Amino acid sequence: MRKNIAILSTVVNFDLYQKSSPLFPKGLPKYVIDGRNGMHAMDSIRYMFKKLKDQHIDWLIMADEDVLFIDSKLVFSLIEKMEAGNYSVCGVRDGGVIPHRIQNPYGINTFFSIINFKEISDLWNEKEVLKHQYILKDEFSDDLTILQGDFSKESLFEPYYCFYFWLRRKGKKFLFLNATVPFEDDHITNLVFDFDGNPMLYHTWYARSYGSNEKHTKRIDTIFDHVVKVDRGMADEPIIFKDPTYASKKYCKKQWQRIKSKLSSLIK
Repeated sequence: MRKNIAILSTVVNFDLYQKSSPLFPKGLPKYVIDGRNGMHAMDSIRYMFKKLKDQHIDWLIMADEDVLFIDSKLVFSLIEKMEAGNYSVCGVRDGGVIPHRIQNPYGINTFFSIINFKEISDLWNEKEVLKHQYILKDEFSDDLTILQGDFSKESLFEPYYCFYFWLRRKGKKFLFLNATVPFEDDHITNLVFDFDGNPMLYHTWYARSYGSNEKHTKRIDTIFDHVVKVDRGMADEPIIFKDPTYASKKYCKKQWQRIKSKLSSLIK
């Protein structure tokens, strides 16, 4: 099964990726979307399906560069669990679990997830997906009483929610993972568990600040040096994708939206 599994990271800080990627699951093809030109969130997901559609991937692990695996082998048992239970997506809810993420609990945060890439890519329709950035009152039947943190069922905070809402409206099953804040002196980093409650990874957040902000650099290095007790070894070189026209297209789109807004106000 492993030959059909790959791992993808959208990277804004390659210095941090060089340190964290040796902790990633071993023996898998590694892909990187270069996000230094601003590509992230839903734009990264759209680009992902474009670039990976012909790579013969069944299961795709998505992990940011500020994810530090404690036991990366647990992803394989997670995939077995997903396959046996007909789950299409697993990850941590973006509300109600992580204290500083109080957004929509019906979607996940993309810092770490696993998706049935083959199944979803067969369904993928970009125009259709983008129409799903809305939420209807009580349309999903999740038992949210088990969540201990704050959340907003109406939140549309992240533009990538449409991807997950689209999948849920197609009846696809989600396996939600639990997370906690494990350190008394670090209220940002989260510890994520697999479905059996085994510690699997830390998510440190603030990847962009690593190396430029003293507070966050020291905080993340503390986890590298004193918490993650694994053999990092050498990471395989990833295949890197970058859209060289993304930043200019994004700029032109924003300018055009401003022009249309001004024209609309003048007509009124």
